[in-house]
Amino acid sequence: MENTIKSIVEKYDSDKGFLVPVLQDVQKELNYLPREALDYVSQFLKVSIAQIYEVATFYTAFSLEPRGKYQLALCQGTACHVRGVPQITDHIERTLDMNAGETTEDLKYTFETVNCVGACALGPVLVVNGDYHGNMTIAKTDRLLKKLGKEGTE
Repeated sequence: MENTIKSIVEKYDSDKGFLVPVLQDVQKELNYLPREALDYVSQFLKVSIAQIYEVATFYTAFSLEPRGKYQLALCQGTACHVRGVPQITDHIERTLDMNAGETTEDLKYTFETVNCVGACALGPVLVVNGDYHGNMTIAKTDRLLKKLGKEGTE
């Protein structure tokens, strides 16, 4: 891990002004920001661990907990809500046997609900690893989860 973090930091010329992009790259590489990685970032950028945690906890895009291979974000905005998002939320939670805001034990799925993804015309919208899936229904959700490898979906 040390060499990975070092190469990321060197990409930004070890400039502490690039802390946010460094953390983004670390998270992209490791799927979250483990303590050990943050210690290396602190060491290589010569920034206190407190400052790093301040940034890592301020931005909701950063996660200090392991995240799933498939990160599902279901829009809860008004346009999505009136088009059936509450039922889709319940269905995903039942299908994956988890609540929104959690990650499955096998680290395959992280499911969260978000306020808005800015694609109201496509609502309901489910974003999977950055890919937008619009006009979602329970049937479309099942097909998508099956495609991602969830056994037992209809």
